Amino acid sequence: MLHARVYGSPVDPGLPVVCLPGLSRNAADFDPIAKALAAGAGGCKRRVLAIDYRGRGASDRDSDWRNYSIPVENADIAALLIACEISEAIFIGTSRGGMHIMTLAANRPTLIRGAVLNDIGPVIEAKGLARIRHYLRHLAAPSSLADGIDYLKKTMSAQFPGLSEADFKAHARASFGKPDGSYGLTFDQRLVKPFEAINLDEPLPPSWPLFDALIDVPLLVIRGSNSDVLSAETLAEMARRHPSCETYIVEGQGHAPLLYDEDSIARIAGFIDRIEKAGESVLHQNAC
Repeated sequence: MLHARVYGSPVDPGLPVVCLPGLSRNAADFDPIAKALAAGAGGCKRRVLAIDYRGRGASDRDSDWRNYSIPVENADIAALLIACEISEAIFIGTSRGGMHIMTLAANRPTLIRGAVLNDIGPVIEAKGLARIRHYLRHLAAPSSLADGIDYLKKTMSAQFPGLSEADFKAHARASFGKPDGSYGLTFDQRLVKPFEAINLDEPLPPSWPLFDALIDVPLLVIRGSNSDVLSAETLAEMARRHPSCETYIVEGQGHAPLLYDEDSIARIAGFIDRIEKAGESVLHQNAC
């Protein structure tokens, strides 16, 4: 069974927003921004869905680790959106979530009214992927909130010097908190298996054709200033290739920005507001 957190109501007037997390992450990552958008940040109230992929968060684990793949997960996302009667939405994707957005744009182009790619692009730096693979192989399983905070401070402080104590606390809850109130791993550690065969000594093949599927979609690309996954050079090339690409740098954070802070939430909300106002303008012109 696939799990999603739902904020707001289907009768709310704003375009729905769909939030897609990173590789081992879950829907809880988007709680601050989902609550803000559902409450009216970005112009009006709206329904927001934050999805747990299979094997993450409250979704069921898969007996076959080979199903932890972009094609299978992408089909899961599409099926969930059909079940929720969402035919178009604005998407926010962190890391792997951004790859899912590009894949959806290629396969179901009418679904995406706007896209936010959080620290991901068509070129993924091997150094960052190696760090993520190491993390998946050796992640500890904190059994309390305090242990989770300590663990995140040890593993994240170098890339995320801008985080506050409240940020670490919120991130520890999102990372290790379980529905029953206990703490521990919130993903299937077999997620690392698809990465074992990747030769990270060689440059990873770029996915520019996949990125180009977003060419007609309003786009906001966010990069952590200390990111080791999305380089400044790739970000600049994305902005050059895409005719309506906005970029935003989150200072003091790495891969991937948490999107907890007011400035990041306001930037995304403003982007969504501009998309909706542009759509209203088109409708008005067509009616004249």
